Amino acid sequence: MTFKDSIRTVLGKYVDFSGRARRSEYWWWALAVAIVYVPLYILSIALTASGSDVAGGAVGVVFLLVALGLFLPTLAAAVRRLHDTGRSGWWYLISFVPCVGGFILLYFLVLDSTPDNQWGPNPKGSTGGWGGGYGQPGQPYGQPGQPYGQPQQYGQQYGQPQQHGGQYGQQGGSPYGQPPQQGYGQPGYGQQPPQQPPYGQQPPPPPYGQ
Repeated sequence: MTFKDSIRTVLGKYVDFSGRARRSEYWWWALAVAIVYVPLYILSIALTASGSDVAGGAVGVVFLLVALGLFLPTLAAAVRRLHDTGRSGWWYLISFVPCVGGFILLYFLVLDSTPDNQWGPNPKGSTGGWGGGYGQPGQPYGQPGQPYGQPQQYGQQYGQPQQHGGQYGQQGGSPYGQPPQQGYGQPGYGQQPPQQPPYGQQPPPPPYGQ
């Protein structure tokens, strides 16, 4: 997720405390908030220190309004980030524990996404397909590939039937519903084989020229 996508997503879920937020969404938003907060805070202190109380007070009011406006989306993004690590949003309250609470919350916020949980699917969508690379589908589940126990022909694509021997349920490679081709010297389909003479009799002589 890019910087602009993060801002658009967090503002679009202004008070949405459900669902999950991956690390890039939360930390790009945290950077955007820091870019707004830090200059206003420094400017307010600098104007007040220079004796311009009115100008410093005006900048301080602007800073306060911006902070109030960004508090809810920032809190919602933090809760969704905790959901993404498999933790309840109530873990945010650990930040109020003196000394160590903020560091513990920071540790939770930098953890990677967990698989699908009760708050929704993994926002990274990192489930790889069988036989494929990371996040890439391989052979579709439930569709046949190369038949088990049959060799792969040279130059033949995976999942295509072999040409020799015919399709499943067909004989000898002949088209479906047609008899198999006869070999040399064998009678054709529907023809009777030559009759053998009775025992003890000589076979008739072949016709002249044969």
